[in-house]
Amino acid sequence: MTGDRVVAAAQSFLGTPYRHQAAMAGAGCDCLGLLRGVWRALYGEEPGPVPPYRADRRDPANAGALADAAARFLLPTEAPLAAGQVVLFRIGSDAGPRHCAVLVSPTRFIHAQEHLGVVEANLTEGWAQRIWGRFTFPDRAERPD
Repeated sequence: MTGDRVVAAAQSFLGTPYRHQAAMAGAGCDCLGLLRGVWRALYGEEPGPVPPYRADRRDPANAGALADAAARFLLPTEAPLAAGQVVLFRIGSDAGPRHCAVLVSPTRFIHAQEHLGVVEANLTEGWAQRIWGRFTFPDRAERPD
């Protein structure tokens, strides 16, 4: 999947208010909802059902869910940081990822953040140190069933 298509889909969410578990440009989304919206823009349908999850990042019931979903639907990459990659971030002292975003360039990303909504931000050293993993959207033919 080309990075330009992924970035354009993510940019269509800029300014969308933050809404927990939502995934609709202009109406509301959270960080996972942003990725779900990009997926729909690329492929026309949701990748699969999304189980309920709490906004509380410390909820142990959600531990590993983001990493599991990324492993199931996205392709891991170790290529240099590039536009269109999905980045998973650790938050706080959690070992696993609890936040996700789409790279616009090697130094900028789009994400949904409480109180701010969907924004484009700098990939500062602080954010870069929290990167847990990077992924790409698959070509449609490679998409898991």
